Amino acid sequence: MNQILGKLCGYWFSKRASKELFSVGDDINSLSNDIEGGAKWLVNKLKGKMQKPLAELLREYDLPVGIFPGDSTNYEFNEDTKRLTVLIPSVCEVGYKDSSVLRFLTCVSGYLEKGKLSHIEGMKTKVLIWMKVTSISTDRSKVYFNTGVKRTRSRDAYEVLRVGIRAEKF
Repeated sequence: MNQILGKLCGYWFSKRASKELFSVGDDINSLSNDIEGGAKWLVNKLKGKMQKPLAELLREYDLPVGIFPGDSTNYEFNEDTKRLTVLIPSVCEVGYKDSSVLRFLTCVSGYLEKGKLSHIEGMKTKVLIWMKVTSISTDRSKVYFNTGVKRTRSRDAYEVLRVGIRAEKF
């Protein structure tokens, strides 16, 4: 009787273990299929894919390289959704040669298209008062900052990387 029970229990445990292993494999496969946004860059790094510099990505999408502080080199870009998230070491301000000023949170995000960054979160500009920048668009010689009111600025003021100066608050 003990031998029969031993074989029956062994069979049951082996079937149960196989089922659990297949379940774990299915979970891993579905997880890798469900990876979105920020986690995708980690998978690419593990696969050995190099991330291009932020300045190169901005040039590729026809945006000036200076719209983010020079020390914001870490970013996540989801090529499927076109969502860009730029990580900045601290809340800061950047002054430009046209006397304009942008203020940044430690995480700025938006949707990147050719010549445009829209649905921006984490960026402000001074227009009498600090106003949230909702989108940035460009043409050959101009950069347009939309804060509810479209502000036109010279593109060449934003073609140079500038280091952000730490700000106390956003």
